[in-house]
Amino acid sequence: MARLPRLTLPGYPHHMIQRGNNRQAVFSCAADHQMLLGLLGESARKFGVALHAYVLMDNHFHLLATPSTADGLPQMMQAAGRRYVRYYNDSQGRFGTLWEGRYRATVVDAERYLLPCMAYLDLNPVRAGLVAEAKDYLWSSHGHYAGLRVDSLLTPHPLVWALGNTPFAREAAYAELVRAGITLEQQDLLTRSALSGWALGGEDFLAELQKRTERRVTKNRAGRPPMAPKEGSSAG
Repeated sequence: MARLPRLTLPGYPHHMIQRGNNRQAVFSCAADHQMLLGLLGESARKFGVALHAYVLMDNHFHLLATPSTADGLPQMMQAAGRRYVRYYNDSQGRFGTLWEGRYRATVVDAERYLLPCMAYLDLNPVRAGLVAEAKDYLWSSHGHYAGLRVDSLLTPHPLVWALGNTPFAREAAYAELVRAGITLEQQDLLTRSALSGWALGGEDFLAELQKRTERRVTKNRAGRPPMAPKEGSSAG
C-alpha cells in the first residue's frame, strides 16, 4: 500500500521526531548539539517556521513547531538535516546516511496537547535516565521556559504567554507544569501520534482539521463509508 503523504498544515503546531539510522548516535559532543540547533534556527527563520520547543537526545531529537506555509516544515528539516549530515560525516570521518529515513510528524491540538507535548519533550532525558530533573539537561528548551537561560532559537506559543502576566509567573507556572509531569496515556498518545502521522486532538479539532486537507487526519477515517442497508434488511 502506498505510503500516506506527511500531514503538514500551516498555522498548526506539529510534533516531529527524527531518529538516527539503526538507532545510532547522531551527536558525539556539545559542538554537534550546538551545530544542529544553529542550523535549525537558521532554516526556521528562512522558511517561516516558529520553533516552540526541542530536545536533542543521543540518537534522535524532537521538535515542536508551527509553520506559516505548507512547505515550511519539510523545507526546514531538509535544509538543516542535509547540512548537519555533511558536517557530522566530515567531523567523524564517516560516509553514508545518518537519519532513519524521513522525519515523523503529526499535527497537535494546541488547546489539549501543546503544553503536555512541551513537558513530554522536557521529560524525555529524565525518562531515559540521563538526568534526575528536566532542568539538569542542557539540550532541551526547558531552561528557556523555566527562566534558567535565554534561547533566541525559540518562539513561545501564545499558550505559554497565557501561563502568567509576568515572566516570573510564566516561568514558575511552566516549571511546576513539568514537575507535575504528564500521564502515561498522554505520553503514549504523543509518541504514537508522531510516529504514525495521525493528528492528535479532540473530535471537534479533528473534524475541523479534516476540512482543511484531502489527506486523512485519523486512522479511523480510512476506508469507504458504510453502505446503507438494502430495503427490507436490518442493521446488525
